[in-house]
Order: sequence, then structure tokens, then C-alpha cells
Amino acid sequence: MKELKNKIEQLYSTESDVSDFDIAPIKHELVTNLNTGKIRAAEPFNGIWKVNEWVKKGILLLFRYGKLSNMSHEGIFSFFDKDTLTVHPFSLEDSVRIVPGGSSIRTGSYIAKGVICMPPMYINIGAYIDEDTMIDSHALVGTCAQIGKRVHLSAASQIGGVLEPPGARPVIVEDDVMIGGNCGVYEGVLLRKRAVLGSGVILNSSTKVYDIINEKILKADKDNPLEIPESAVVIPGSRQIDTKFGKANGLSVSTAIIVKYRDEKTDARTALEQALR
Repeated sequence: MKELKNKIEQLYSTESDVSDFDIAPIKHELVTNLNTGKIRAAEPFNGIWKVNEWVKKGILLLFRYGKLSNMSHEGIFSFFDKDTLTVHPFSLEDSVRIVPGGSSIRTGSYIAKGVICMPPMYINIGAYIDEDTMIDSHALVGTCAQIGKRVHLSAASQIGGVLEPPGARPVIVEDDVMIGGNCGVYEGVLLRKRAVLGSGVILNSSTKVYDIINEKILKADKDNPLEIPESAVVIPGSRQIDTKFGKANGLSVSTAIIVKYRDEKTDARTALEQALR
């Protein structure tokens, strides 16, 4: 991959237009390796996640040099997008279950065996979806988001994407995480293994998470995005606004609360989801 990386870095740094001859081989090699999971926008090393900035630069090149193309299907569905950003190629041998009904998956994303996609849902370029994960109806996996094994992304949940700046960490969801309906996870938040988000939890770089079990407050800092601990069970809550005006008007703001860490009861509830697979 060193040669591909060097080509992308060189092309990314140039300000001049390039020909189709220059971009086509890079596009083919980059997309093929993203589709097969041989390269990814971020990956773990001994539990620490590292951003592969050059991969994100390569994806940005596909946006920069792609040309608007007619991708309509048999005159029934009309689609127009960059010719470098086609739909993901699948076959029955990929063992990915895509239920019909308006879903779309961009090429340049890795979708492992056993993944289930319920309609309508969307997976963007650069995303990595590991084995036996379920992407439920009206759910989004944004650009370069990293999703582990046996994750359940429930209906209408949003996993935010990020391309720029190239060094910014994408949202990362590790193995066996359960994300409830209408959740939103954005701005490089990391969900460690077996975490559970109750319905409606919103997490981003400015969210403070109150761990009432360990009596501490979790938040992002200038060097690290917000991180939810392994096996934490998070629900939506609120906290009082302590200003004079806030108190006078009984105001509060929404926040996230860790109310427990996974136990046998939690595992039993999440295990019921396996019947759908």
C-alpha cells in the first residue's frame, strides 16, 4: 500500500487539475481496497485507534476529481452522482443481507459477511461495517465511520461522518455495542465494547456524560474526543441550569447519564435481537 499512499499524498498536495488517466488507477485501487477491508480510515492498535489520514485524503480526491454522471437504473430510478462514487458492488457470495426497499451503500465501504441492512438505510464511502452487524431502518452510517462486530444500530439512529480535516477521528463503535432508536453519535465519539445507548441518546464532542456509578464526568478534551467506557449503559437525562434565570424558570438541559454497567439482565435483553438474524 506504500505506493498507493505516496500517489495519493502527491496528488492531494497539487492544486492543478489532473487527467482521467491520472485519477482512474488510483480510484480503482483505493476503492477496491476499501471495499475488501484491506485498508480503512481508522484502525485499532492495542486498543488505541489510529486515523489513516492518507485514506481520507484519497476519498477526498474522489470527490474533487469525480464528474457528475447518470447512474439511473433501467429508467426506473434516477440517480446522478460523481462517477468516482458509484454504488457498492455486491453478489450473493458476499453473504450480506440487504432487504429491498430503498437502501443505498456507496462503493469504497467495507461490508463484512453477515451484515443485515433493513430498508431504508444508507452507508457512505469510507465506512467499515464488521461481521453480523445490523443496520436498521432509517439509520445512517456516515463517511469513514467504523462499526465493529455484532453491533445493532437501531431504527432512525445516526452515526455521523467526517472527512475534513483528514486527521480528524471518525465515529468509532466497537464490538457488541447496542445503539437504541433515534440515537445520534457524532464528532469522533468512541463507544467501547458492549456499551449500550438507550433510545434518544445524543453524543458529540461537547456532550458531558455523568457516570453516576463511578461518580465522575466524562467529556472530550482538546486532544481526545468523548469516549464511552466498555459495558456502560447510557440513557438520556437532564441537569438543572444553575443560573439565577435558569432556576427562576425551572430550566434544564439534556445530558447523557451512565446508570449502570452491563449485567446478565442487560445481556438477556440484547440477546433477543439474535432471533432476527
